[in-house]
Amino acid sequence: MNQTLRMYQHMGNQNFSKAVTEFAPYFATIEPTFSELRPGYAEVTFANRRAVHNHIGTVHAIALCNAAELAAGTMTTVSIPEGRQWIPVGMTVQYLAKAKTDMRVVANGENLAWDQAGNVDVPVDAFDTDGKCVFTATITMNLK
Repeated sequence: MNQTLRMYQHMGNQNFSKAVTEFAPYFATIEPTFSELRPGYAEVTFANRRAVHNHIGTVHAIALCNAAELAAGTMTTVSIPEGRQWIPVGMTVQYLAKAKTDMRVVANGENLAWDQAGNVDVPVDAFDTDGKCVFTATITMNLK
């Protein structure tokens, strides 16, 4: 089993989330909480609070990008074979609606070929508390 996945299972959602933001401090700006992490899937939530707002009082686009990269990157870490590495090389996003509530961000890579080398496109979606998809991204991960 992957070392990061073992840490998640041992530490639990809250403690693992805190550890990740200590390791990569920029992610702390959204105060994320992992709700699920397994090979091929990651789910992260963060609260709609003033610190993540834009000038019109909704969740800022970059806060959504931050959560998308966190979910996709962590999912990639637990999905690739041991000893392999990855780096994000691109991200395309679409803002589908104003994000006005707490966010649930899902990276679903269950159908991706994690054992290959080269670029893999990881899909990520962000949902509001009503289940409406307000943001979608494709993050290209270069697998070594």
